[in-house]
Amino acid sequence: MLAGVPPWQVVFSFKDTPDLFGSDLPPPEAEGTFRVSRRFLDLAAAASLHSDPERFALLYRILWRLRSQPALLDLSTDADIARANDMAKNVRRDIHKMHAFVRFREMPAGEGERMVAWFEPEHHIIEAGAPFFARRFPNMLWSILSPEVSAHWNGDDLSFGPGAGRKDAPEHDRLEEMWKAYYASIFNPARLKPNAMRSEMPEKYWNNLPEAELIAPLMAEARKRTEDMVRRGATAPKANRQTPIPARVPSIPVAGDALDALREKARGCRMCPLWKPATQTVFGEGPQEAEIMFVGEQPGDKEDLAGHPFIGPAGQLFDRALGEAGLDRSSAYITNAVKHFKFTPRGKIRLHQKPNTTEIRACRPWLDQELDIVKPKLVIALGATAAQSLFGRAMPIGPNRGQFLRAGDARALITVHPSYLLRVPEEERKAEEYARFVEDLKLAHLVLKKAA
Repeated sequence: MLAGVPPWQVVFSFKDTPDLFGSDLPPPEAEGTFRVSRRFLDLAAAASLHSDPERFALLYRILWRLRSQPALLDLSTDADIARANDMAKNVRRDIHKMHAFVRFREMPAGEGERMVAWFEPEHHIIEAGAPFFARRFPNMLWSILSPEVSAHWNGDDLSFGPGAGRKDAPEHDRLEEMWKAYYASIFNPARLKPNAMRSEMPEKYWNNLPEAELIAPLMAEARKRTEDMVRRGATAPKANRQTPIPARVPSIPVAGDALDALREKARGCRMCPLWKPATQTVFGEGPQEAEIMFVGEQPGDKEDLAGHPFIGPAGQLFDRALGEAGLDRSSAYITNAVKHFKFTPRGKIRLHQKPNTTEIRACRPWLDQELDIVKPKLVIALGATAAQSLFGRAMPIGPNRGQFLRAGDARALITVHPSYLLRVPEEERKAEEYARFVEDLKLAHLVLKKAA
């Protein structure tokens, strides 16, 4: 680029497939530097992992064109940009598949305590996808084998080595029956969508998944099980019933008398009518000295019954995203803009309703006092309701997302609520939106590291 060599004079080749017509001469010497946008670097980082051998030529061509067309990346209909975006999307989807469909198995007795998995990616994503497992299983020795490269975790360091064959990974282990029993217990026949399952879980991955052999019989029984569920009906919540936090939800420490006193005071909140049908006030949780505070919209059905924020499906997705972003839930303060569950009863089901402006304003004093006590360095608004509560006015997510704003004395970021990700119907778009949500959280993590 610095030497002014145009794309049509450059041939990219690979060491295992040398170009017969290429030259061994080094590129022209050149001095100086040039700048490119972070947006191009992000695009190139993903697209360069694609399996298409033309990917580097494509990216160099885009880089060359950016010199005279600074707004090129905004032209989604441009052939080069469309192709690069498609490559990046396929790579991100492949990483998502790796995270979803890697299954570790124990090595046979006498061959060590290492857990080993086999995975065949479509693109060069093992190095990019492996750090997720280091964060998720930090205390487990594991390896992920693939034809091109293998990843190994020794409890402290992540390393990469030569590829392997399918026969090098165990096909079964003693834990599979436990896993299949768990999978069968969480299978929800009322939410069965066969086409979406096949789209999200292509058959090429089935040989790696112990639960794959259960899918057909579970699908066959789905209609009968759904009818049984409808016939039994849901358990109606009792007013002010105190339900203990489920065992799967980690205990979140709360430090300091100030938060305890505020929480106790909020139990009797009558500042809006939402307290009447709700089971209880669901207050914020987390350490008083937390550097980061997450503000959601309101508790959901499970949170209303248990009395703890973010423990339902959206909360579980939130925990997963926090882990991928390198954030620890136990060190964050997590609360909601509105402290009572607003819902509409439909038979024995309670359907979520969005709080209105009056209800948001009525609950704002509680959030103000939480901010005053915790004094976080960074506040993240999860969704439009949280943003409206924090800033006192409507703050559209689109134009404000990814920008650093001020919420009192703290810096603030706006992103989507995890429940939005659960509502995205298309699996491909859902994966893209989830990846973008994780990137927002990674940005928050980076800010906190720099502040430290």
